[in-house]
Amino acid sequence: MRIAILGNKGSWYCKKLSDAANTRGHAAFRLEFRDLASHVLEMQQEQFFSFDTDSNHNRLTDFSCLIIRTMPPGSLEQVVFRMDLLGRLEHSGVTVFNSPRSIECAVDKYLTTSRLAAAKLPVPTTAVCESSEAAMQQFQQMGGDVVVKPLFGSEGRGIFRISDPDLAYRSFRTLERTQAVIYLQQYISHPGYDTRILILNGNVIGAIRRHSNNDFRTNLSRQAHAESYLPNDLEAELAIRAAELTYTEFAGVDLLYRSDSPNECYVLEVNAVPGWRGFQSVTKVDVASLVIEYLEQKRNNVDSSQS
Repeated sequence: MRIAILGNKGSWYCKKLSDAANTRGHAAFRLEFRDLASHVLEMQQEQFFSFDTDSNHNRLTDFSCLIIRTMPPGSLEQVVFRMDLLGRLEHSGVTVFNSPRSIECAVDKYLTTSRLAAAKLPVPTTAVCESSEAAMQQFQQMGGDVVVKPLFGSEGRGIFRISDPDLAYRSFRTLERTQAVIYLQQYISHPGYDTRILILNGNVIGAIRRHSNNDFRTNLSRQAHAESYLPNDLEAELAIRAAELTYTEFAGVDLLYRSDSPNECYVLEVNAVPGWRGFQSVTKVDVASLVIEYLEQKRNNVDSSQS
């Protein structure tokens, strides 16, 4: 196969995926979102390209698979164009992994939380609004202790906890002025760790517990430390169901327990571009090889159905 990997220069994940692809006899190429382009020609099939800095270009339909390893920030127009192009590329026969549909859902915290709650999965009490007045009202109703998150974002960036009314008002006003969506969840007092479960094709491939380092956030990018963990049946079921509800074939699902109710487990997030560097360091699971093997199976199934 020819495999395109949408990722950042110097990315550890791109290297691991490229190495795994090369080991299995495939050719892998790193691309960037900013270089993607479409040519819609009159009365002809649409053409998709990736232009590099030397003005050379790759025809995207020459790739069997395209793996999404980053979702960089951008304007609304840029984000919409990227998702539209990925959708059209998938329609043309390229296997996009994860699918544009799943990326669109999982990258949006509101849509993910809403879908999980509608399916009766346990999620923290959440409010999403645009005005500071509405946010203050929800802040009070949640007991005056909330976690504010960017609607789009990962690795704990832009997340902060507020329990002071004056600070809450100033923070919500600032977000309102910048035309941000205000996403807040009731703070859950937890035992200092959460659980990250990796899902591939509806199966658990492993899990870790991430212990915080004097921070309510348990992201490894914020100096939390990880240990290998065997999830119980309930945790595995929640993770598999959450991935299914967000259409993600490859997902990192985060679960959190309450300190005062150790049997009460919440689904915090579904990540459709999950990191696994810390996961692999403690579990020794070769995630990149599993991903490439799975894509081989998907392409074999596609080729068989077309023959």
